[in-house]
Amino acid sequence: MYFKSLIIKFIIITAVLSVILGWYYGINFTNILIISILLTAIGFVSDILILPRSGNILALIIDFVLTIAVIWIVGSFIFNQQIALGTASTISALVLIIGELLLHRYMSKRIYDKKTSNSDERIDYYQRASLQTEFAEEADIEVVTKRAKDEG
Repeated sequence: MYFKSLIIKFIIITAVLSVILGWYYGINFTNILIISILLTAIGFVSDILILPRSGNILALIIDFVLTIAVIWIVGSFIFNQQIALGTASTISALVLIIGELLLHRYMSKRIYDKKTSNSDERIDYYQRASLQTEFAEEADIEVVTKRAKDEG
């Protein structure tokens, strides 16, 4: 299941960067492939660690910042031609956020929200046994105190 999400993420990143960096800024496909592999690896690890714990919004913000940073830093070393790296990385990150939003929804439904056939077996991330409330058999404290007086 993780492999399919990883491949989808790689395809989305490569397609978006090919259009923006390749067609518009004239970056060759080898450099786009290098950045796509780096972004996929770093972004996928952050998705696995952050998405189930903190939710979609924080994961999208972190993906946005990581995308800008990776394209800007790696691009400054491997791009031969002079381009506006800040603009290129920001535009790429903005477009990639749309794909990331769809990918995060897919991952939330297919990976992190597995439903079992028996609802008693299903334990979500926030439904841990150590956090559940215990309930007493008696609903009224007066019944308990009256019973204690009668016995004692």
